[in-house]
Amino acid sequence: MTESGNHVQLRERVADAIRRMIAEGRLRGGTWIRQDPLARELGTSFTPVREALKQLEAEGLVEHIPYRGVRVVEFTMEDLLDIYTMRIDLEGLAAATSATRITPIEITQLRTLHEQMTALSGRESLPEVRQLNQRFHLGIVEASGRKYLIRTMRAIWTWFPTMLWSQYLPMESDPPDREQKDNAEHQGILAALAHNDPANAERLMKEHIDRSRQTLMEFL
Repeated sequence: MTESGNHVQLRERVADAIRRMIAEGRLRGGTWIRQDPLARELGTSFTPVREALKQLEAEGLVEHIPYRGVRVVEFTMEDLLDIYTMRIDLEGLAAATSATRITPIEITQLRTLHEQMTALSGRESLPEVRQLNQRFHLGIVEASGRKYLIRTMRAIWTWFPTMLWSQYLPMESDPPDREQKDNAEHQGILAALAHNDPANAERLMKEHIDRSRQTLMEFL
């Protein structure tokens, strides 16, 4: 690998490590990131940490405050409501479009993710369920083939669940009964996609996300 390739790989490893710290709640919303101690903890120099933080700033996970430093982004409840509103509209549109063009291979991939989620239960499985859920939702978005919609939703899913779970929901916590409801609603969305039914796919996706929003607000 070239020197440039090694440099990029190191930056990505550092960025991944910081993402995990945020997702696990070790770096919570509003926390100031001290770059020198962080570099020592990760066993690297200052430069890849600085570059990784620039990358994470572009992703919306951290923010640079002039003359003060870098801190983890802190979302308000109003921010969460705005994000859910965007998801309802954009993922509803993605589901409708995907229903008109999704392939049998993509349906099989989504069904596999759904089956993997339904096979899991209990607090210890929550991190894996959340990863599978993200892949399921993004899989539907990507099946739409709409590049700017895909790009936007990838960006939202990069920081939204990470910040939500680390700031408001511990990794071992989830609203009560969410698992069973999510599985049933995912099954309905899958059926609409498999039957190439854009109206139902859009309606069910919007209802699914709106129900998650309402459940979360009540839980918090």
